[in-house]
Amino acid sequence: MEKLVMIKYGELTTKKDNLKVFVDKLYNNVNNKLKDYDVVITKNKVRMFIDIKDYDENEIISKLNEVFGIHSIVVCYKTEKSLDKIIYDSVNLLKKGKFNTFKVETNRADKTFPYNSMEISKLVGAGILKNIPDIKVDVHNPEITLHIEIRLEYSYIYTKEIKGLGGYPTGIQGKGLLMLSGGIDSPVAGFLANKRGIDIDCIYFDSPPHTSIEAKNKVITLAKKLTKYGSNINLYVVPFTELQEEIYKNIDSTYMITIMRRMMYRIATLVAKKTKSKVIINGESIGQVASQTLTSMYVINNVTNMPIIRPVSCLDKLEIIEIAKKIDTYETSIIPFEDCCTIFVPKHPVINPNLDKCIEYESLIDYDNMIDKAINNIEKIEVKKYKIVENKLL
Repeated sequence: MEKLVMIKYGELTTKKDNLKVFVDKLYNNVNNKLKDYDVVITKNKVRMFIDIKDYDENEIISKLNEVFGIHSIVVCYKTEKSLDKIIYDSVNLLKKGKFNTFKVETNRADKTFPYNSMEISKLVGAGILKNIPDIKVDVHNPEITLHIEIRLEYSYIYTKEIKGLGGYPTGIQGKGLLMLSGGIDSPVAGFLANKRGIDIDCIYFDSPPHTSIEAKNKVITLAKKLTKYGSNINLYVVPFTELQEEIYKNIDSTYMITIMRRMMYRIATLVAKKTKSKVIINGESIGQVASQTLTSMYVINNVTNMPIIRPVSCLDKLEIIEIAKKIDTYETSIIPFEDCCTIFVPKHPVINPNLDKCIEYESLIDYDNMIDKAINNIEKIEVKKYKIVENKLL
């Protein structure tokens, strides 16, 4: 028997005429993830197979569990399309384990095979009972399930199936710009955007000396953690001090956060268009803070014509934290370095801001010139290489 890792596509199979495009993208992402391994990857419209040779299967599986578009990962054995050979190899596979009860499930994709799925399961089950003593069939709650797939060229048997990340292959939907703050929510939003096939770049608003270099390095670390899910992230660091200080000096304290967010959205929109991002992504969760009430979102959104995606908008904080722990961003996010969203926070920020009042307050500052200045002095960091690119964005 030849040992392989099989990838099942799941949601990708619903794409019908566009299936090939999705499978090809997944293939490229898997190939890139395993580029340091001398493996052979083959694909068809329903399955992908990896000849892992002498590599540790758990190491390969760990890498594949960072690839979106995979429904499940299976350690399987390729065998001939002969019932006798399937029984023989199934017995040898199950003899390696210890169990008291089992069942057999068959997927006969090749309908020309002379037995149907039910017959194959019964005949293989009978062969196992005959050759392995002191075990019995339990179709409801077996200790082990033997899966058989009858495909066009070969048959495959396996007992081990690991759930993948699901979703679509990262990059299949194009690029989005993630507003990465350094908190718990925005990295989770980036992860969930990746899951829907969006490749991401990130934008961070830096406000020294009010924010520290440690806060900036924390954001770089979070962005780097997100790169393992497929995006070669560019982080755009926006110098935001002058604009934020002008807001603090000239605008009613209750409206400071609303006006600040409107400025951030204006800048993010310009950066998104220059970097050919199709959407802006953020970690806003409905009602979590004053700037995330529905009224606040409406008023803040008014400054941009870009689509805004809020992947965690309908999750509660505990659900977001659970995902953050799963993707290993939580411990970094809770390191207590302030970002520009947490400095100058008023005691009673407005939760139902008035759009006309925002426009009136904004007329008190020369924000267009300050935005241009901030854009022209953006620092671009290639996160995977940890490399600062000197040339300007514009």
